[in-house]
Amino acid sequence: MSNQESQVKVRIAVDLGANSGRVMAGISSGGKLTLTEIHRFENPAIELPTGLYWNILGLFHEILTGLKKAIASHGENIASIGIDTWGCDFGLFDHSGELIGPPHQYRDPRFEGMADKMHELMSEDEIFSHTGLKTNFYNSSLHLLSLKLRESKALSHAGNIMFIPDILAYWLTGVKAVERTNASTSQLLNAETGQWSHEVITALGLPDRIFGNIVTPGTVLGALRPELKDMLGRCDIPFVVAPCHDTASAVAGIPLSEEEPLWLSSGTWSIMGVERKQPIRSYEALSFGFSNELGVNNTVRFLKNIAGLWLIQECKRQWDNEGQNHSFAALAEMAEAAKPFTAFIDPDDAIFASPGNMPGKIRDYCERTGQPIPESNGQILRIATESLALKYRYVYGNICQLTGRTYSRLHAGGGGIQNQMLCQATANALGIEVLAGPVEATSCGNIITQMIATGDIPDFPVGRQLIRESFDFVTYTPQDQDKWDEAYVDFLKLIG
Repeated sequence: MSNQESQVKVRIAVDLGANSGRVMAGISSGGKLTLTEIHRFENPAIELPTGLYWNILGLFHEILTGLKKAIASHGENIASIGIDTWGCDFGLFDHSGELIGPPHQYRDPRFEGMADKMHELMSEDEIFSHTGLKTNFYNSSLHLLSLKLRESKALSHAGNIMFIPDILAYWLTGVKAVERTNASTSQLLNAETGQWSHEVITALGLPDRIFGNIVTPGTVLGALRPELKDMLGRCDIPFVVAPCHDTASAVAGIPLSEEEPLWLSSGTWSIMGVERKQPIRSYEALSFGFSNELGVNNTVRFLKNIAGLWLIQECKRQWDNEGQNHSFAALAEMAEAAKPFTAFIDPDDAIFASPGNMPGKIRDYCERTGQPIPESNGQILRIATESLALKYRYVYGNICQLTGRTYSRLHAGGGGIQNQMLCQATANALGIEVLAGPVEATSCGNIITQMIATGDIPDFPVGRQLIRESFDFVTYTPQDQDKWDEAYVDFLKLIG
């Protein structure tokens, strides 16, 4: 092997989203980072008579398939592996380390009615004062409370709770641990200390014994299990605990600075926030629906979740089922060609939270609110896109109010920035510059965390600079301000 080849190091980022997963190779050489997709696979929810589940065993199989391909391609150059996934969903393990049933999906209807039940035990204000999280249907707290109130045998027999990335890491390494950024989405972690909030856990009557050791991003959990060597070809690869919540990885992979900390992670969910040193747990923050989730380098992601590209993805799924198979690029062209500002929706209205016939739900919403009913697919998509951008403006205004400052730039990362119409609409709606990149922000954040853990770079500012120098970024400047200002007035009337 030549000297130059020996300096090439490869990190493997396993990035699991709510619709699909990828095994990515991050190759660092010559002061640049490049990404290569090794393996891609679908991640559909499974509907059974008892609810919605994730196919966790299938996901683990796909990860092993991807790792086998990665090792076959990159061999001894692979320096580490890390995993990130969506937040909140968990599995319960018995005292022997066996998973007790497949993990439910966060949209499973068992959360229904649980918020009211929880607030009978502890008020929303008090929960927010401990956890920094507003109650949302996807929080682990509600799903665990459902198990408690149903006197679930799984909960009574459980010895440990682990979230999706923790489960997969355990199966790869044999080490049980709970990663902090993902645990912070549960509404059971103290936003100040980064440890379990035993006040909330006790108030909900959850068994304290199941809440185990919490580790921070960058922890080297250990090497892969020796039993995996025959299948994979190697087992001596260090497993680094990434920022396991995909948004935490995405924010780590966006080149923010203390001067410009405003970010948008654009994907199935759109999540907008600022990176801070301390949580904001004021009454105003709670009333505006913000949450404090934990990030890398002892930071807080002060954020608001917004429905995001879920709206467009669900429209596509419905039309695909009807035999209208369009690519996302074709859908974007349909939206671009449609007439602007004919109607608006609130992307976060409860009607849009569940899967199924999203085009019909958008038409029904417009009819119910006395607006013109969209007739074409393009018009439905245009309404969804413009409404998302206007909801971003609403959330941005709240951020400015709560942080006591304005911002000149929004850093946007994630797969959603490939929708150029939405990026431009966002700049138009907010009235500030949008810097879009990288598309693979989540994998980038995962990989630079691994590089810090293995001593190849010193810290996150250096890692973010590496990302800035390695990938293409697109700048969107505001246009048609008067028209968007008028549209925002109408949008505010709609959402109250």
